[in-house]
Amino acid sequence: MTLNVVTYLVLSAALARVLGSGGWTAIDLVIFGCFLVAAPWSVLGFWNAVIGLWLLHGVKDGVERVAPYAAAGDVPVKLHEKTAILMTLRNEDPARAFARLRVVKDSVDDTGQGDAFAYFVLSDTTDAGVAAAEEAAFAAWRASTSHADHLHYRRREANTGFKAGNVKDFCDRWGADYPLMLPLDADSLMSGETILRMARIMQAHPKLGILQSLVVGAPTQSGFARLFQFGMRHGMRPYTMGQAWWTADCGPFWGHNAFVRIKPFVEHCELPVIPGGPPFGGHVLSHDQVEATLMRKAGFEVRVLPVEGGSWEDNPPTVLEFSRRDLRWCQGNLQYLKILDLPGLLPISRFQLVWAVLMFIGVPAWTLMILLAALKPFETADLAGGFPAGLAIGVYCAFLLMYLAPKLAGFIDAALAGTARWGGGLRFAAGAATEVTFSFLLGAVTTFRLAIFMVGLIFGRTVMWNGQARDAHALSWGTAVKGLWPQTLFGAVVLGLMWSHSPTLALWSLPLTAGFLTAIPFAVLTSSEELGRVLARLRLCAIPEEFDMPAEIAALTQTPDDVKVAA
Repeated sequence: MTLNVVTYLVLSAALARVLGSGGWTAIDLVIFGCFLVAAPWSVLGFWNAVIGLWLLHGVKDGVERVAPYAAAGDVPVKLHEKTAILMTLRNEDPARAFARLRVVKDSVDDTGQGDAFAYFVLSDTTDAGVAAAEEAAFAAWRASTSHADHLHYRRREANTGFKAGNVKDFCDRWGADYPLMLPLDADSLMSGETILRMARIMQAHPKLGILQSLVVGAPTQSGFARLFQFGMRHGMRPYTMGQAWWTADCGPFWGHNAFVRIKPFVEHCELPVIPGGPPFGGHVLSHDQVEATLMRKAGFEVRVLPVEGGSWEDNPPTVLEFSRRDLRWCQGNLQYLKILDLPGLLPISRFQLVWAVLMFIGVPAWTLMILLAALKPFETADLAGGFPAGLAIGVYCAFLLMYLAPKLAGFIDAALAGTARWGGGLRFAAGAATEVTFSFLLGAVTTFRLAIFMVGLIFGRTVMWNGQARDAHALSWGTAVKGLWPQTLFGAVVLGLMWSHSPTLALWSLPLTAGFLTAIPFAVLTSSEELGRVLARLRLCAIPEEFDMPAEIAALTQTPDDVKVAA
């Protein structure tokens, strides 16, 4: 708390000195207010990354300090608690989803403890054709596997409560038969060894209510997903380690690739129905973090296992799909504003909800700051007292550093651990430079769309939670123009205003503004199948699984899937 509060106050004081150098104006006050709202997320991310990097490389027992329970996963004991592995579906590609679940089952069976697990496909599909394909895929699976009695399929006619309602229905029907459950999304993949390890931890520590694995991106043909997950992969390890240190037993839950103890989940984690209608009322959309706070309130620990390996997901294949996912998360997280007063939550749990809200509230604040920064030079404020240009540049660079801190900490972590698993130092450095450029361009595109969406929420706009397009596909220029022309217009206005007053100012702004102007070609280029093939061939922004492919991912390359990676 001290590190974050002091850093936040120092930055705020420095910005106040810059803005007030010629007397405060209306634009200055709004910029400062936006900064106060937007800064906490980046400050906390910076210290998460720094603390995580220290725990990974500054001490010898970082993992033991953060996750002392993890050692139980290495003790070769027989499982006596049964686990239900769930895959929730809603209008997803059945072949794609079933291929992943079959690989999970085969990998678990290979551990020799497959009898401790059962598999449930929980469908909320509304499309009749997709539903028929699900039933056919399930029948084919049962006919081709041993222990068919371990496999179950259920489809609900109504999507009541969304994904959380789907899981609740499972708990009501079958929860009494299983002490533990492992929810998976349609794009989830886990190795049997990782699942077995987590099951052993849960069995050895009965006060663990939720144990979240560290989920990383799987190999992909999508150029966009490949670039995104290279940076995400690096940032996640130190960030999650730092977060696990200070959240301790009030950790996060991401809703999938995590073990959950069913009895306390059923008894204590029923979600409230928020008064009012959409977009902020009704059933809770982003259910996972609320369930985590309720589990902790009940006296059970919620932990994240900050160890990489054996837990994967697919990332969105285009910038439009990525942004669409962000919009769903945005609306769901903002619902937390109406449940912050839930009685009995622990302080850290309550802060977790606030933190999830800050993640999105800061987005329109940053967007407005960029626009006002372009207008600021046209004010007639008296700057005779001397504008502190050096301090202004210092504040700007400090904030860029904080924005990049999780990513940079991840790059340092990889370099210290050895870049061989990333294809060598030269390839790793080239990938890091490429991804940093990509992240700045992506940030502008997605934050503007989120800002516009959040304005729409005030007027009742809402989103539908449905199946996602997970396979690599190219965007047409027409689709990109239709979806991203507002970003382009905004970028042209902002950069035009800055350039007309000071080309130097415009150049300094490019890390934050270039992405607006290049949004349309950026979307088309990064979705290009040819770009994906080139990146895969060069092994640029490659992840370790491409150099040492796990058996589970290799098994998927034998299915009609998009996970094939150039050997």
